[in-house]
This record gives sequence, structure tokens and C-alpha cells, in this order.
Amino acid sequence: MNQSLASLRQISTRQALCKINSQMQKAYYTGTQKAKGQPSPYSHTLKLPKTDFPLRANAVQREKQFRERCTDLLYTWQLKNNSGPQFVLHDGPPYANGDLHIGHFMNKVLKDIVNRYQVLRGKRVLYIPGFDGHGLPIELKALETLKNRDRDLLDPMEIRKLARNFALKAVANQTKGFREYAVMGDWDNRYMTLDPIYEANQLEIFKEMFLRGYIYRQNKPVYWSPSSRTALAEAEVEHNEEHVSTSVYVKFPLTKESSERLGISGTASALIWTTTPWTLPANCAIAVHPDLEYVLVRIAHDGVLVEEQCAQILVGKSRLEKVLAMLPPESETEVVGTFAGKELEGLTYNSVLCNRECRILLADYVTDESGTCLVHSAPGHGKEDYELGLANGLSVYSPVDDYGRFTSEAGQELAGKEVLSEGTEAVVDILTKLGALFCKERFAHSYPYDWRTKKPIIQRATPQWFANIRELKNAAWDSVKDVDIVPEAGRRRLKAFVTGRSEWCISRQRVWGVPIPVLYEVQSGEPLISKESIDHIIKVIRSNGGSDAWWTLPAEEFVHPKCRSNGKAYVKGNDTMDVWFDSGSSWKHLEDKIENRKGAYADVYLEGSDQHRGWFQSSLLTSNAVRGVSPYKTLVTHGFTLDEHGRKMSKSIGNTLVPSLVIDGGKDKKKEPAYGVDMLRLLIGSTDYTQDVSFGPTVFAGFAETIRKIRGTVRFMLGNLDGFTPDMVVEYEDMRSIDKYMLHELYQFKQKSTAAFDGYEFYRAMQALNQFTNVTLSAFYFDISKDCLYANSTQDPLRRSAQTVLYHILVNYTTTLAPITPHLAEEVWEFFKDVRVSFEKDGFSLFQEAWDQTSKQWDNPELAEEWQALRMIRGLANKAIEAARQGKAIGSSLEAELDIYLSSEARVGQTLIKHEDDLRRMCITSGAKVHNTGSTTAGSSNGDRSGMFACEENISVYGTEVPVRVECRRSSLHKCPRCWNFHSTAADTLCRRCGETIDSIAGR
Repeated sequence: MNQSLASLRQISTRQALCKINSQMQKAYYTGTQKAKGQPSPYSHTLKLPKTDFPLRANAVQREKQFRERCTDLLYTWQLKNNSGPQFVLHDGPPYANGDLHIGHFMNKVLKDIVNRYQVLRGKRVLYIPGFDGHGLPIELKALETLKNRDRDLLDPMEIRKLARNFALKAVANQTKGFREYAVMGDWDNRYMTLDPIYEANQLEIFKEMFLRGYIYRQNKPVYWSPSSRTALAEAEVEHNEEHVSTSVYVKFPLTKESSERLGISGTASALIWTTTPWTLPANCAIAVHPDLEYVLVRIAHDGVLVEEQCAQILVGKSRLEKVLAMLPPESETEVVGTFAGKELEGLTYNSVLCNRECRILLADYVTDESGTCLVHSAPGHGKEDYELGLANGLSVYSPVDDYGRFTSEAGQELAGKEVLSEGTEAVVDILTKLGALFCKERFAHSYPYDWRTKKPIIQRATPQWFANIRELKNAAWDSVKDVDIVPEAGRRRLKAFVTGRSEWCISRQRVWGVPIPVLYEVQSGEPLISKESIDHIIKVIRSNGGSDAWWTLPAEEFVHPKCRSNGKAYVKGNDTMDVWFDSGSSWKHLEDKIENRKGAYADVYLEGSDQHRGWFQSSLLTSNAVRGVSPYKTLVTHGFTLDEHGRKMSKSIGNTLVPSLVIDGGKDKKKEPAYGVDMLRLLIGSTDYTQDVSFGPTVFAGFAETIRKIRGTVRFMLGNLDGFTPDMVVEYEDMRSIDKYMLHELYQFKQKSTAAFDGYEFYRAMQALNQFTNVTLSAFYFDISKDCLYANSTQDPLRRSAQTVLYHILVNYTTTLAPITPHLAEEVWEFFKDVRVSFEKDGFSLFQEAWDQTSKQWDNPELAEEWQALRMIRGLANKAIEAARQGKAIGSSLEAELDIYLSSEARVGQTLIKHEDDLRRMCITSGAKVHNTGSTTAGSSNGDRSGMFACEENISVYGTEVPVRVECRRSSLHKCPRCWNFHSTAADTLCRRCGETIDSIAGR
């Protein structure tokens, strides 16, 4: 902490001095002398920066000028001309069900950053954008346009036509938006899950999975959405943590034979607890844990049994206290029997709402964490219940229809009532009348909701098609062991979702989708499914323009010729495929476009963290089922979008953000400025996207300022490279020490940036760039180099050495920026045209350049160590200079001379003596002299001497603590009227350097 504060203070002091010294640069530009207010007679002899590159971005207009060349033209060029291997980032298809939001922007820009970096690395990037065009969200949006029409009366093809038109319009709008974000890709050949070719490929995957034994049909409980009237997969379910259910404790009377078996005198009831009273009409069993203890409790008032039916209840011993707390205070209770759970197996009871005799069964999933330790089991309404029922020969009974209403099988009192509302109330009323209700409570808990309609769902047994994940998941997870996952924590999340499931319900009861390619025999209802049958159905769909044929052609067209004469009639099924199966089949779309088909088709999949349970998983499962490999080599996930107050963006809160409003601005440009695309891209590229990312006015303003600083940095380099040509390049061996040091810093910066981009940590590259911009360049090298660049002759090797460094910095700096802010990079490249053309860099786009144009020769740790020591001395010098300025002894640092005292025996002392002239330039003073103290006492002068200002500290350098004293005093020489350095021996006369420069200009 203290070290950080000290660094901040040093930066602050340095920035203050830089501000003062910038007056010198301003004077150069205006050609005036502050003292006299008259034009300098030497201003025309200074080589001042010259460039038309603007400091203001004017992004909304200017970015459009460079977009085509760094998107469409570039994409085509790099595929044909880059010599590196193919790189495939496979696009996860966003839903084509509405306008783009900031989450879309973040996702596509992150992908674009990856792709652009790979182009600069010389690879041939294949990026085919995709769109998910099927599914319930699109169908619902399309049906909303019908207003008052009865949707249930619509012909399936009417719905499909509405949905298709809606999806295609959304795809067109989203494509336009993505292209405006400068997302480079093959937009003309984008894929859509509703394309006939895509649908046929998807059916081929279904067929292969069926042939390998992964596809089956069964009547079993699935997540069912009454609001959508379709089955849902786990990935389409979200949990509402604040849902409130009506929970009931219900008494199921044991049969006389069971009571006698337990040695119970009189009647007794098994007490169950459930938060879904509507499932009680389907009760088929009660489950108990074999190892838990159960007690029989006798309940009386004043010694008299409360009711004949409930005089004695069977309950888990660990839950007894909770249950007894529900009784009236005057109740008298007595435990009259204790039993192990396994002793209860096979007991029978009367299921009160079904009026049938059922059994008590053993189940390991029963716990004593809540309820009564006796669990009501309805195999038609729960997965664990189903498994228990399957093992014990129970029927799968579910008296609930597609709308979530009780059927007549539940009884006339319940028929037609919605199970989640009035149906629950009716069940409770019946239980009360029958005397079976022990207690009723409101219970807040996590409950599954349809993630699209945001309404509660139920579990309901219906005949559905499933993918058997139980037989596939282990192999699928094994295929991920060599996959790089960013961030690594995503590996645990993906594993939990893949290995934690056993099946995948892939059928949906909607019409807008790809049909399950199965016919059913009319009389028996048995499915007709085989390789030949599916092949024939695919052939018919291919030859008739896509899946619409399933709804327009008669069933006979889809019956394989071999089956047409078997005397059976067939009908088409009404199920469509889960949209996760749709999108999870997208890897096959790459099959004829990639060069290496042996392993994973894609180098990278990149999506939001919610796709661990969605597209990442469905793609992994289908690819493994068919090919036995993972579809991706690297998996990258990003977080969600937040407002600047840290709240998740939500339509209900009203804090969602439309990217176009930030890019183009609102009506009132003062309140809602137009920032352009690159500012938003810089925000994305500079943020740790693996976490949630905040957006808002304050954040935008900060990154707009960062853009301005970057433009200022680039403008300085462009201006000082005016007229620079290859014959002016100074070889590394002939450069000044500081220039070699800057090339070392540039090399290190580029290596850090490369490692960051390779690791998909773009924000680390931008951190390195900001550090390089603000600390290494603006506050150090640029400040030091101005005197040489402005005042030295254009023929001077020292000036050309600095220009050579600026050239290398600009090229590598711009390529580092390019993946994040392509418009800005292209703009820089355009204004650099005169110079770069002379260096045979005459391509139409910066992205035709190599990413890294540094040299290993520049890596000079020993020299860097020397300059780090010098920069520490500079920090002390800045403090002394600032003290002198505050004491009115000097104005700018050029008026000062420095005396630096330290022991020459120390290594740092030898370094300073070696770089004595560099110290003057580095501290931007007119003189600097190194003195040997010969002892541990730093200086021989007193800090309070008249006209003398000092700073004395111990510095840690070369692994040792060294005492150093820096004294600052006003120079005894005179100010040169041309360069303003105090190097002249007389007033109003040129210093030696400027005199020689003027002579060379005049040809003398």
C-alpha cells in the first residue's frame, strides 16, 4: 500500500512538471516568446510535429470511412492471402427474436477481437455468423402480432409462416447491427437453423444418435410449461427463489392388515408433507428411508382421542417436534411405537383422493431435512418418483392436460381446474372435507419456471423423445480433458451440468421447429423408426425445400416404400426438436468448410456463462454421440451485463442498454453523447469479461477519455515522423542509450500483449498498453525526446535515432490496438500512409501487417536495469525541481541545473557517471552533474542554502539501499532563444547546438 502511494505521488509530481514544461511545446507551436510576446526569429528553424491526424475522434462519421476495408474486404483478403493455418471460431447462434442489446454487443465484439488477433498472426480465420431461427420464443413473438385472433384455431402452416417471417426480419436487423459493430465475418453466407440444408444436417445427427442407441421414446415425467404448452429441457428452466407454494401435511390411513402387522391397536395414519398438493390425486406410493427411525404418536385431548381417524400418526422421529408444534396447546401426545424404516416396507394404506390401496416403499432419496420423512410419491409427476415406480411396477399416472388442468380422471370436482391455482385450492378443500388434512402452510422455496414466459412449470408424464445421456456423459466429459477452458473455473461448472444429468428431453409440442422424423402406426400408436425410414424422411424434406414439407405433404409421402404395402396406416408425429438440439447440431455446418476433420472442428467456442448448461453442453453431447470428440479445442465464457450501479440489466428494472444509443448518441447530445463503436469496443476489451461487466454514463466517459489519450499519443508519433524515410533509419548498434532502452520497453510491452491475447485476457493487454502510454511514453520518453526532435537538425543521427524508435513504437502500438479498436487503428494507418508506403507497407488495411514487429535483439535486461536506476534518480530530481519551482527559484525545469551526490563505489554511482548527459535530458534540465561523496553521507551541501533546493533519500537499486542527494539550483548560463535550454554563454545568443543547426540549415 505504502509503495503504491509513493508511486502515485511520484507520478503526480512528474505530471505537474510535464504540465509546466508543455508550455515550451505550446510556444514552439505558436512561435512566440512568452517574455516579449513577439514572434521568435528561430521558430521556422524548429522541426515541429506535423500531422493532420485529429485529436477529436468524431467517431460517428469517421469510423464509417474505415469500416468496409477492415471488415468485408479484410475478411475476403485474409482467407486468400494469409499463409498461416486455418483458425475457426464457431459462432453460437443468438435467438432471432428481437433487437440487439448490449449483451449481444459484448458477445460479438469479444469474438471479433479473437478473430482479428488471429488475422494479425497470419492465420486464415473462418467465421460464419449464425442465428437460431426456431423455437418457442420466436413462435410466441410471432403469435403476438395476431392480437384478437384465436391462436388455438390456427393452421400449423399459418404459425410457421408467421414465425419464419418474424425470424428472417430479426436476422436481417441483427445482421445490420452486428456489421455496424465492425464484426468481421462471412455475413453473406451466415447460417440459420431454419435453413433447409441445416435442418437436413440436424436430422442426420438425430439418425446417427438413434442408430447408436442414444435416442428413445418413453412416457415419463418431464418439465412441462402450461404457459407454453410444451415439454422443456433442464436448460430451459430457471428457478424462482421467492416462489410461495401451499404446503400440506396429509394423513393417509393404514389398512387394518398393516396396523396389525405393526402391532397397532386402533387406526393409524401415515403423515406425509408436500408442496405440490395438486399431485395428490396421482399418489401411488409413500416412500420412507430404510435407515431412518419412525415413531407412532398417539394424540388425545383430556385423555380422549382427537379423532378416530387421526388418533395415531406415523412420522419420522427427527421431525416429531416440528409436527407436534402444529397441534393445539391442549393436545396430549404419547409415543406408542418406534420402527426402523425398513420395517415399514410393504405396508399398505388408503390413498384418499384416489380411493385405492397403495404401498409404502423404501427409497434412499428420502431425507429428514424437512417434512415428515414420509414422502408422497406420484410416478407421473416426479423423476425420483418415476424411478421408484419403475422399480416397483407402479403405473405412470398423470391426470393433467397440456394446459396444466386436471382431466376427468382426477374426478369431477377437480376436472378442468388449473393445477397451480384453483386446482390446488380444490384439492385442499377436498382433503379438509375428508378429514385427511393435518395442517396447511404457506411455504417459500425455490421453484422451476419457464425461462421464456417467466411462469411456473410442473412435472408431468407424457410420451416424449429422449437422448440417453447416462450412456454418453462420461465419454463426453473425457473428451473435454484436453480442452482449454477460460476461465478455468468454467470447467467445474460444465462438468456439473454434463455429469449431473442422465437424460435430455429433445421433443417439443410446438410447430415452429424441426420435426422428430417419426411416423406412428394408427391402430397401435407404435412409432415407425429405422435407418431406412429416417433416410427416406430426410430425402423427402431435402427435395421439398425444408421442414415445411412435414406439415404440407400427406403422411404417405414420408412412409418408406418398403412399408407402404404392409397393410398398416401411419400418421406423422406432432413433436418438434428441442432448440438446444437445433443449435447443438451447428458443428456439422462446419464439416465441409474446415481443413482438418479428425479432431475438434472449431478452435474456439465463446459464449456467456449460461451456455455451460445450454449450447456448450448440447454441442458437446451431439458431437460425442456422432463423432466421439469434443467440437471445440478452447471454450471461453463471459459474464453478464450490469448497469454502473452493479445491478443486472433487466427489462423489468428498466436499466437495459441499446448499443446504438451509446454509439450514435441520443437526441440531446450533451446528455447522451455519440461515442462511436470503438469506445464501446475498448470498454469490452479493457474489462475482465469473465466477470460481469458494468455499463453506464460514468463508465463511458472514462473510456472516451482513454480514447482521447491514445489519440494524443498517436498524434505525437505521427507528427514527429513527418518526412521519415527508410534511409533515415538508424541501426540498433548506433542508437542512443535511451533509444535502445525504449526498444527494450517496446519489446517487453509486445511480449506481454501477445501473452495476454494468447490467453484470451485482452484486458491485460490493454492494461499494458495504458501503462506503456501514460508512464513509459507520455510521461517519460516523449517528454525527454521533444528537445531532440524539435531542435536538432533533421540530418542529426540523434534525432533520426529517436524517429526510428517512434516508427517502431507506432507500428507495434497500432497493431496492439487494432483487434480492440479497428476503426482507430485503420485511421492511424491512413494518416501514416506517406511514411509507411516508403517502407513498402502499402496494403489497404493495417490488418495486413504482422502482429509483432519487434526484434529479440531489443531485449536488453542489463540496459533496462541501468535505466530503471536512472528513472529512480529522476523521481528524486523531480521532487527537488518542484521544490525549487515552489520556492520561485525557477519557472520551468529547463532553468535548473542538478547536482547529484552519491558514492561512486556503489554500482548505481558508476551507472550515473556513465549516463551523466542522459540525466540532463531525462530530467529536462539544462545541466546535471554527478558527484562522488566517497562515504555513506549523500551530499556535502545543506538543503536550506540560499537558492538551493534538495531532496535526499535512500533508494533501493541493484538489490541494495543507496543514499542519494539531488540538489537543484538555477542555471548560471543564459537561455537559448531557439531551444530554451540554458546553454548560452550570453543573453539572446544561440547555444552551441542551435548555432550549428542554424548554420547547417543556411548551408554555411
